[in-house]
Amino acid sequence: MLNQKRVVIDYVSPQVNCGEFFIKRIVNEVVNINAYVLVDGHDVIAASVLYKHEKEKSWSEARMILTTNDEWFGSFTVLKQGFYTYKVEGWVDHALNWQHGIERKIEDGQHVKSELLEGANYLKLLLKKVAKTEQDYLNSCIEAFESEAHYDKAVKEAQSKVLHDIFVKYPEKDLANASIDLKVYVDRKKARFSTWYEFFPRSAAEKKGVHGTFKDCERLLPRVAKMGFDTLYFPPVHPIGEVNRKGKNNTTNAQPGDVGSAWGIGSKHGGHKDLHPELGTIEDFKNLIKKAKELNIEIAMDYALQAAPDHPWVTEHPDWFKWRPDGTVQYAENPPKKYQDILPIYWESKDYKNLWQECLDTMLYWIDCGVYVFRIDNPHTKPYYFWNWLISEVKKKHPDVIFLAEAFTRPKVMKQLAKQGYTQSYSYFTWRDSKQEFIEYMNELTQTDQREFMQPNFWPNTPDINPYHLQGANEAKYLQRYTLAATLSSSIGIYGPVFEQMIDEAIPGKEEYYMSEKFQLCHYDWFKENKLTILISKINQIRHENEALQQTNNIKFCTIENDNLLAFYKWNHYRTNELLIIISLDPYYSQRGTVKLPLVDLQIRAGHHLRVSDLVTGSSYNWYGEWNYVELHPSLPFHIFKINK
Repeated sequence: MLNQKRVVIDYVSPQVNCGEFFIKRIVNEVVNINAYVLVDGHDVIAASVLYKHEKEKSWSEARMILTTNDEWFGSFTVLKQGFYTYKVEGWVDHALNWQHGIERKIEDGQHVKSELLEGANYLKLLLKKVAKTEQDYLNSCIEAFESEAHYDKAVKEAQSKVLHDIFVKYPEKDLANASIDLKVYVDRKKARFSTWYEFFPRSAAEKKGVHGTFKDCERLLPRVAKMGFDTLYFPPVHPIGEVNRKGKNNTTNAQPGDVGSAWGIGSKHGGHKDLHPELGTIEDFKNLIKKAKELNIEIAMDYALQAAPDHPWVTEHPDWFKWRPDGTVQYAENPPKKYQDILPIYWESKDYKNLWQECLDTMLYWIDCGVYVFRIDNPHTKPYYFWNWLISEVKKKHPDVIFLAEAFTRPKVMKQLAKQGYTQSYSYFTWRDSKQEFIEYMNELTQTDQREFMQPNFWPNTPDINPYHLQGANEAKYLQRYTLAATLSSSIGIYGPVFEQMIDEAIPGKEEYYMSEKFQLCHYDWFKENKLTILISKINQIRHENEALQQTNNIKFCTIENDNLLAFYKWNHYRTNELLIIISLDPYYSQRGTVKLPLVDLQIRAGHHLRVSDLVTGSSYNWYGEWNYVELHPSLPFHIFKINK
């Protein structure tokens, strides 16, 4: 059957892949909707955004406004976690069309008695919808419209704003049309704003050469909290394989006492649902989670779907692995790298349903233990649709769970993982080092559709990556890198104490740490303080106190004629918190320049003075006009200015 339609709805945004995937928000964020809404001829039309939470039966409605050239804008606020459905609805608004037409005729001096009678019919349609006071008003209008004796009153009321507002409030949606249903997934705040600290629990012992425990990690929690981190991420804490165990510095053959790679999971002591016996018991681990929570820290676990040759899965589920014709197993490879201590999962196994279920059960087990944040190792080497299924299944029962994709890989692969449901993603920030690179990369993340589904997490270093620009770097370079990460992105992380203690010895010619902690115990002076620890703590405090830094997308780069100075403006949604950040990219020499303020965005007239406060030093300055002078030294290579109007 043909349905008569006149209103066209086109180019609804935001949406991802024509609605195949959902956009993402956090609780209390605003979803801004744009759409083309048009009709043939010259009739007045109206449009709304309809939206509802997955647990609601009825739609809520937010009227849209015409901005320009048949483009309409509307918005709604998401108040609860979970899925919301939204769509754009448009209709021919005959009542408003009537009012618009009669206004033009009255302005032209025409007698509009016939038009008033027509209008009375529109008013009668509303009598059962409106409140009592509005009903009384409409009845008086109807009486005037239908009586020649009250013509002057009728003409006045026909053009009144009161009547216009009633028409808007109670529309008759003639020939309504709607877009397809679209989805937004709403997460908790931590999905957007998090500050991660990574260390190896086995290196947490007080004495050199002693294997650390969860009890040792408890001792370090106050230090992590003091530095302002809210997420403590551990590399795998499971039993480590003894067959083909890697030795120190990634040597093929382990020596007696070598602890192996934490990612070579599984041994006679158990697999993915077990803990390394030298770290402690499950009660110790749960107690650590509890102690961390008391300090507003969440423990994040590594979720690595691979197995050591002596993992229980290998004998209990041989079909989950790929075996060569000669009976040997296919080890993990990333040529020229070889991982003799790891067997990759065979995702094309005929027993894939049981495999998938075990992977889900494993994650649910740790969630039941109190873990709600997971860093997923190498997700791009597993099927995308597996992740879509697993994340969806977890979120049904545990909406607070957060997934960080460790995928330093091709751009389209990283984006696909985000579309399939990953909360956050590692990023290319680790390798960006010039002003132009930062601007181009941030514009890609925040000015394209990536802003709708991909939350980057900026890490200056990881156990796998010792970037060239940190090898042999001075203190100013480390300060610069942390400040860049902490102010450009709302989610950040560091691998410590390697980062703040500037431990940077590398394998020559490679971005890898020499004598990597991935393959051995390390001993640290955990309570050593330096300029980096002090300023990291201060920057993290500033992040927690300023909403402008608790999101990534609201950013605008400012003109400053010096390639060694990066300046940008950040703000929260309602612009009640506005910051100007200026960072020197030169770790050796002073840099100076004149920054151009975004006066239009700041809603400040040219010539009006502006007061800025440096949130690190506490100094305040009065700035006048559009251009203002700045100078930065390697001793403190950044300003984080709070703008006070």
